[in-house]
Amino acid sequence: MNKAQLIDAMAEKAGLSKADAKKALDAFIDATTDALKGGDRVALVGFGSLSISERGARTGRNPQTGKEITIPAKKVVKFKAGAELADAVS
Repeated sequence: MNKAQLIDAMAEKAGLSKADAKKALDAFIDATTDALKGGDRVALVGFGSLSISERGARTGRNPQTGKEITIPAKKVVKFKAGAELADAVS
């Protein structure tokens, strides 16, 4: 499902116009992004939680040459599914 399909589904299920569903989705994405940038955790009970984790620097290999390279440390977003979501998809 891409963003346009998600907007269509949100509009249909919530009885909103597609424009309102797009505004709601964009606001959710912006608020979630701002919270994660600030180091906060975003928890949606039953759905799951998003958090930031630090991935340390490590050594890897260039697949074309086999030469060792250093992969720098970076922050990554982690998602942990909630119990209801996990039960629904299993």
